[in-house]
Amino acid sequence: MYNLYKHHIDTLAKGGRAAACRGSYSECHVTCGRTAAALSTPTRAVQRCCSISTMRSLIPISTLLAVSLTAYAAPPAHNILDSAQAVFSQSLSFQDIASEWLDDAKKAILKGKKNMEKWYHEGKEYIMQDNLLYEFVTHPSFHNYNLRVTEPKLCDPSVKQYSGYLDVAEDKHLFFWFFESRTAPADAPLILWLNGGPGCSSTTGLLFELGPCNIADNGRNVTHNPYSWNSEANIIFLDQPVNVGYSYSEDGTAVSSSPVAGKDVYAFLELFLNKYPKYSKAPFHIAAESYGGTYAPNFASIIYKQNQELLAAPNPHLKHINLASVILANGLTDPYIQMASVPDYACEGPYPVYDDPQGPQCQALRTKVPTCQRLVKSCYNFNSRFTCMPANVYCNTQLFGPLMQTGLNPYDVRRKCDRSEDKDGQLCYKQMGWIETWMNEPSNKAALGVNPERTFESCNMQVNQAFTMNGDGMHNSAALLPELVDNGVRLLVYAGNADMMCNYMGNERWVEALPTKFSEEFVKTKPIPWVTTETGRTAGSARSAGSAGFGAGNVTFVNVFEAGHMVPYDQPEAALDLITRWVMDTPLTLSPKDVRDASIPL
Repeated sequence: MYNLYKHHIDTLAKGGRAAACRGSYSECHVTCGRTAAALSTPTRAVQRCCSISTMRSLIPISTLLAVSLTAYAAPPAHNILDSAQAVFSQSLSFQDIASEWLDDAKKAILKGKKNMEKWYHEGKEYIMQDNLLYEFVTHPSFHNYNLRVTEPKLCDPSVKQYSGYLDVAEDKHLFFWFFESRTAPADAPLILWLNGGPGCSSTTGLLFELGPCNIADNGRNVTHNPYSWNSEANIIFLDQPVNVGYSYSEDGTAVSSSPVAGKDVYAFLELFLNKYPKYSKAPFHIAAESYGGTYAPNFASIIYKQNQELLAAPNPHLKHINLASVILANGLTDPYIQMASVPDYACEGPYPVYDDPQGPQCQALRTKVPTCQRLVKSCYNFNSRFTCMPANVYCNTQLFGPLMQTGLNPYDVRRKCDRSEDKDGQLCYKQMGWIETWMNEPSNKAALGVNPERTFESCNMQVNQAFTMNGDGMHNSAALLPELVDNGVRLLVYAGNADMMCNYMGNERWVEALPTKFSEEFVKTKPIPWVTTETGRTAGSARSAGSAGFGAGNVTFVNVFEAGHMVPYDQPEAALDLITRWVMDTPLTLSPKDVRDASIPL
C-alpha cells in the first residue's frame, strides 16, 4: 500500500494543485489523506488543503500518509496523532490546518469500529474500516453484497493471496482466504474448500489438513506443507455460515439451513470471479468435509440452477460458474442410509469398537436403527423442523451416544480421546486449540484484514445448535445430486476407513443407491487398488463409473486406508494424489508409471 500513497506525493510534487486536487472534494480527501482516521465531512482544513498555491507545503501531509499507512492495519490512534503533530510542527504555515485536522482526527478515531471512509484511486475503490485498509468491490447484480479485500503474505508468501470479507447488507460478514496455485495458476482449476460442523471454520482445513501451511509449536508458528492442495489448484477457504471462524454478524443474525447459506456462497463466488475474472474460466470444484456433505450438494445445486437461468436469460454482469465437480470428504449426505450403517461399522468394520459383533452392545445398537430410519424418512417426506429435529436428536443420541462413551476418538477409532483441555481437547485434536491461538494473534488478524477485537473459534457451538434445532442435517442432500451428475457435473466421494462419525460403509452405500444414468455401471464395479504416484504404495481402493476408463470417472467412490475423518491430515501424500488426479481427470487406477508417462503433475 505504500506505493498508493507515494503516488500522491509524486502528484503533488510534479503535477501541481490542478493534478492533485482536480477541483473536487473527493479527490482532495485522497490527496490530503486525513491520516488513518475517517473525516466524515469536508472540514475547513481539508478545504484549505486544496486551495493552497504552494504545493511543496503539502508534501509533509502526504508524507504522513506514507508513514502512517505502510501496512494494512493503521497504527494505534495515539501514534497517528503523535506522528501528525511531529510532522506538522515543522511547518509554521500549517499550524492552523494541523490543529483543525488533529481535532477532527481525534473525534473520528473515538468513533471506534464504525469509523469508515471510502475513496477511489486508479479506477479502484478503497475503504478504511476499523483502521484496516481494503479494496472495496461491488456488483451491479448484488446490491446488498460487497467484498472487502486485502492481500496478506502469511502461510505461504511465495503465492498470490487474497483475504477479507463478503459483506451481506449491514448484517452478515463472511471471511475468506484465497491462495493461488504453486504451479501455473493461470491454468489451474479452482477449488472452494468448506469444513463442516456445522459451525466449524474452513481455516481448520487450511491449517490442519490441506492448506499451504500446517499449524505447529502450540500455535506459535506455521510450517510449509509440501502436500498442500494448492500445489496444482487455486483454492478458496470460506468461513460460512455467518458467525463461523472470523465471520460475524452485527446484530446476532444467524443462519440455520444449508439452502439459505448457499445463497450467500453463490453471491460470494459471483463477486470474487467478477473481481478476478482470470479464475472464472477454470473448472470449479466444491470440496467439503463432514457436514459439508450436506452443504456442498445444496450449494452446487444453487450454482447449477443459476447457471441454467443465465443460459436462458444472459446477463453481462454475471459469470457462468464452470461447475466441474462436487467432492465430498467423509460427509453426511444421506442420513437414512448412513445412520443404518453405524452398527455395521462399529461391530464389523476394519477397526471394531466392540469385540463381539453378536454381543449385547451390538445388538442394542441394531435395535435403534428402525426407529431412526422411520424418523428420517418422515423428515424426507414432510420436510420441516418438527419432523427433522426429532430424527436428528434420536439418531445421534441412540446410535452415537453409546459409542461416545467408549473413550475412543470418534473421528479416528484407532486412537483414544482425552477431552481435557490440557490433552486432546473437546474435539479430540489438540491442534484445534493451536489454530485458535495462531488465528487470534493480533498481527495475523491485521494481515488478514480482521478487526483485532474479533475472536476466532475453530467451531461455534451456537451455530451447530441452530442447524441441529432446525433439523438441517437430516435432509436428503443426496437427492440434489442426480440432476447435476446426469448433466455433466462429476461426483467424487471419499472416506477414511478409520472414521466412525461418517463411516466409509454408509458413504459407499448411498453412492450405490444414487439414481443417476451411471447407477447400473457403478453397482457392477468392484473396488480396484489405488496406488499413489510418489511412493507407489496402495493408499486405498476406488470404484468408478463413466469416462470409459479414460478419466477419473463421473461417479467415483474411494475408500482411503489408514485414515480417519480428516484424510489429508492422516494421509497427506495420498490426499494430494487423489485430488490432483480428480481435478485433472486422470484415472485413479493408473499405475505410477502410467501417470508419469501421461505427464500428470503430482
